[in-house]
Amino acid sequence: MAAAKTDRGIPLSTLSIQHLHTNSTRHTGPFSAIAELIDNAYDPDVNAKQIWIDKTQINNKGKDIECLTFRDDGNGLSRDLMYQMLSFGISKKKAVNGKLPIGMYGNGFKSGSMRLGKDAIVLSKSKNDLCVGMLSQSYLEEIEAKQIAVPIISFYKKEAANVKGVSSVQGAENIGYICQA
Repeated sequence: MAAAKTDRGIPLSTLSIQHLHTNSTRHTGPFSAIAELIDNAYDPDVNAKQIWIDKTQINNKGKDIECLTFRDDGNGLSRDLMYQMLSFGISKKKAVNGKLPIGMYGNGFKSGSMRLGKDAIVLSKSKNDLCVGMLSQSYLEEIEAKQIAVPIISFYKKEAANVKGVSSVQGAENIGYICQA
């Protein structure tokens, strides 16, 4: 057993992977979980005008699995905002033009998505970043994680007006971590 992480000799608390399931039970059914995810698109800093929800089937190792997708036309997430959204208890949302945000505790996405399934992959495109974040109970179980790890990969878009593409990768260390499974 690894030694507990400490700060100046004081043990630091961690979130175990069981917390993902336990936290999701605050929703009594799938509709409140879906509402939680819709609320994220409605917040004023997101500025989404439309949201699409679709159900499809994907094939995983020969087994068909139902998959829900949520898509909106909002501002997207930078790497820092993706990290905040996938972390527990972080919310820096503010009112925009007098419109108050719905979420304020930094828990809604995690509780809603984990109520609907064991895995969430978030793809986002903002003004300067392309990000992929993963909150996955299946992955954490596969690697026998003792606490929650949330891999995020982001790509910075090139600033040059006539050049399209990716200029750099942030979070490359996460690629190796993900590939362990």
